[in-house]
Amino acid sequence: MHAVRRSRTNTELVHGFYHPSLCIVARGAKSVLLGTEIYKYDASQMLVVSVDLPVASQVTRASFAEPFLCLKLDLDPRRITELAFRVYPHGLPKVRENRGVCVGQADASIVNAATRLLELMADERDAELLAPLVVEEILIRLLRGPMGSRVAQLGEVESSMHRIARAVDWVRAHFDQPMNVQALAELVHMSPSAFHAHFRAVTSLSPLQYQKVLRLREARRLMLMAKLDVGTAGRQVGYASASQFSREYHRLFGRAPTQDIAQLREHASRTS
Repeated sequence: MHAVRRSRTNTELVHGFYHPSLCIVARGAKSVLLGTEIYKYDASQMLVVSVDLPVASQVTRASFAEPFLCLKLDLDPRRITELAFRVYPHGLPKVRENRGVCVGQADASIVNAATRLLELMADERDAELLAPLVVEEILIRLLRGPMGSRVAQLGEVESSMHRIARAVDWVRAHFDQPMNVQALAELVHMSPSAFHAHFRAVTSLSPLQYQKVLRLREARRLMLMAKLDVGTAGRQVGYASASQFSREYHRLFGRAPTQDIAQLREHASRTS
């Protein structure tokens, strides 16, 4: 669990990864871009992420007087499994929508519990003894709510969500290697057609598109942090063609690699 505080809005999208989590906003607003889909949430809504997803985000309402405040609670599949069996002793409900991210109305009881959780953090003794109980309360209320069926799939080994999460783990670990979609489908015990359909349903991307985003983001990191040149960074993440790398980089980040890195460094120097 951690709290997020921002005193200004973003002028540009911030690229990053969202892991399985529950996000509760106390003040301000934020937008998350997944593929071509935009998810907006504020104090009236909660964001739930069920699988590792490459997203771009933007704080859309924040100021020094009224900063963006958000509590992010990680969702542990093993803990979810334990609680789901207690919440749904007669079997998990069917999932109508498999997307790995969703926005729903903020539940007052969950918001109340989240507030108590933050208050407990002020006292180390209270946090150690009582915080786990409040976290469990939040998870149970989440499982019992409108988004509970999606969350419950996190720990259900035979669910499509869990299988795609396993595939995502493999892609993240081997993003710089050639991908064999059929072999990946076999790894998670799906037919190639079913795997492709479920992967896109959960992540909004095809397996190859997901891999491409990982490659481009790692190349960006290498150029920015390790100061690799464009050609070397592209080859290191698996691109054989420098022109293809530059073209796809521009498509994702909106600028050519050299121009993008120069602007990122300039922005970092201004804000440091």
